[in-house]
Amino acid sequence: MKIILLGPPGAGKGTQAEVLCQNFHIPHISTGNMLREAIKTGTDLGKKAKKLMANGILVSDEVIVDVVVERIKQKDCVSGFLFDGFPRTIPQAQALEDKKVDINLVIEINVPDEVIIGRMSGRRVHLDSGRNYHIDFNPPKVPDIDDLTGEPLIQREDDRPETVKDRLNVYLSQTLPLIDFYLERSRNQQLNYLKVSGLGSPSEVSDLILAHIKNN
Repeated sequence: MKIILLGPPGAGKGTQAEVLCQNFHIPHISTGNMLREAIKTGTDLGKKAKKLMANGILVSDEVIVDVVVERIKQKDCVSGFLFDGFPRTIPQAQALEDKKVDINLVIEINVPDEVIIGRMSGRRVHLDSGRNYHIDFNPPKVPDIDDLTGEPLIQREDDRPETVKDRLNVYLSQTLPLIDFYLERSRNQQLNYLKVSGLGSPSEVSDLILAHIKNN
């Protein structure tokens, strides 16, 4: 099973990726992790990426796609893989096709912007441990205080409402065109496209996705 997971930040992609990877015994692949691993292991592409990043230059689509193709040749991808956060743009998606990387299923998790902002702006984190809370869904016993250490919790800059709005705007401009790109391929029967609401509980969303896969 070769899956692409689409959705705005805060849509719950990470949770659903974990469920899908466990069910289909495939690795969860993100470009950030791949770049770090390529740099750590010192591959030719990793060295190239490291040089670009050291000079403050964004890693090009060409390099990112090459890192992806190199990664999915590894043994743990023999049964497939799940891409989360990749491709981000039409050029990246087109480059995947040009490299003959076949995709079986694209899953779009749809959540309204106002819900995303509420979800993300309610997050609080204990910096030293990485423990996460949410003021509505998983509140600490004492507001803004970590349950275990009694130390203060913080709201990360990425979770502030104004920052979330900026991230959603980037998603709209760059990633939403991918929906049309992959819908066209689903109409041509090159792959399956599934759009699910991310408003239910994580288990409800998982059940919808798995039921669709089972019936197709």
